[in-house]
Amino acid sequence: MVLESGALVLSDRGICCIDEFDKMDDNTRVILHEAMEQQTVSVAKAGIICTLNARTAILAAANPVHSKYDPKLSVVENIQLPPTLLSRFDLIYLILDKQTEANDRRLANHIVSLYSSPAGEEGQNAGEDEAQATNLIATNKTSREFLAKYISYARRYIQPIIPEEAVDTLIQEYQRMRSMGNSAKTITATPRQLESLIRIAESLAKMRLSNKVETKDIEEAVRLIRTAMQ
Repeated sequence: MVLESGALVLSDRGICCIDEFDKMDDNTRVILHEAMEQQTVSVAKAGIICTLNARTAILAAANPVHSKYDPKLSVVENIQLPPTLLSRFDLIYLILDKQTEANDRRLANHIVSLYSSPAGEEGQNAGEDEAQATNLIATNKTSREFLAKYISYARRYIQPIIPEEAVDTLIQEYQRMRSMGNSAKTITATPRQLESLIRIAESLAKMRLSNKVETKDIEEAVRLIRTAMQ
């Protein structure tokens, strides 16, 4: 009998990326509850009882239940994931496939260009040249290596503190989120959302390499969470 590490344990001190999150069975979701709340995974199988570290951030992607997002329904009704699990995520983003002629044409041109003449040959339109120039500028401005070093430095050396004047702001914003009430179209705020608010505000300060959380960090964190909850 052996005990093998799963995805969450292997992702300790890293990021665990999960695709097709809505297809996950209920037994696996139970493990996620503990991992996202306590940062551990408990195992009791074949006489082996242990608790493993799972100090990981989880990035998950899910599809709407009817294969296409219905704007007439709420996020909860479109995704249909348990509220106990949804409330454990700090942020929820919607990536919608809006049907517009301009976007469809631009995407089709890009995909077709991958299979047609290579870059640099005649026939490449101005839109593709502009996109390539933009990509080159972005690449030169912030390389992947520089970004990795920047994130590593911020995580290791920047530990922002929350000043007393910011504490009152956090409490007031949490009370406002709680007063939004409970309905089918809104995820009710819980103490987890307050913890998320603190984590996001601290992360925004880290992005600025600041050792102090400022009011603008809290305001941006509140905006992000309200957008995710509504």
